[in-house]
Amino acid sequence: MPLSRRSLLAAAVGAKALAQPGPFHWPSGKRGAVSFTFDDARVSQIDFGIPVLNHLGLKATFYVSPSGFRQRVWGWKQAIAAGHEMGHHSHSHPCTVNYRFSRDNALEDYTLGRMEADLDRATAEIEETFGVRPVSFAYPCGQTWVGRGEERRSYVPLIARRFRTGRGYLNEAANDPQRCDLAYLMGTHCDGYRGDQLVAQVEAAMKEGRWLVFAGHDFGDPAPQTTSIEAIRAVWTYASDPAQGIWLDTVATISDHLAKTRSVAAQR
Repeated sequence: MPLSRRSLLAAAVGAKALAQPGPFHWPSGKRGAVSFTFDDARVSQIDFGIPVLNHLGLKATFYVSPSGFRQRVWGWKQAIAAGHEMGHHSHSHPCTVNYRFSRDNALEDYTLGRMEADLDRATAEIEETFGVRPVSFAYPCGQTWVGRGEERRSYVPLIARRFRTGRGYLNEAANDPQRCDLAYLMGTHCDGYRGDQLVAQVEAAMKEGRWLVFAGHDFGDPAPQTTSIEAIRAVWTYASDPAQGIWLDTVATISDHLAKTRSVAAQR
């Protein structure tokens, strides 16, 4: 006997539900995760930020470019020894031609081959200087393409082949640990915010069991490209309370757990 339209619809909905991944299980009863990340290997990160992070016992991910880390090589070696993650932020930091600072190094003038060369050059210099090979990448300016018009291409696949993760910038949501694309993680702006504002973002992410990746630059008083030391302390104080169930760690550590957990789930 032919199935009714209602029966066919119910069967389709049921099949779709079975295909959806189940709830993600964070380790040790955690509700979700938070990572602090900072771009460009700026001097204030070594001089002011990392001493504070070390005092708190908070490990962060720093996405570096050679032009930045050369100013404080010894300081970055100490940061790695202290457990902070050294990520990758390209060699020449290319961004759109619409920014004055990148007009002579504009993504619109790049090809995928030129971007590959830029990425691999930075990797080689990081390995030669620090003896580590980055597994985490941050897209300069959060922009993920090269070229113009019909020749415009995404370089996300280049990142997926070279790194475990790629982080965006100025995104508006935390990451769904079960479904997110590790090659393009949402990066949530943390520069210029007060501590209570960042804590509110953490609370919202934890309600949905998500991974919130903060993205900042300099350390100091709140400013458009500066993350407040007070704000970092506020998040650390809140997240360090065991009752909150928050995993606070580097992008590499948390993404490793996601990759392994999702791989096991896919095999079931």
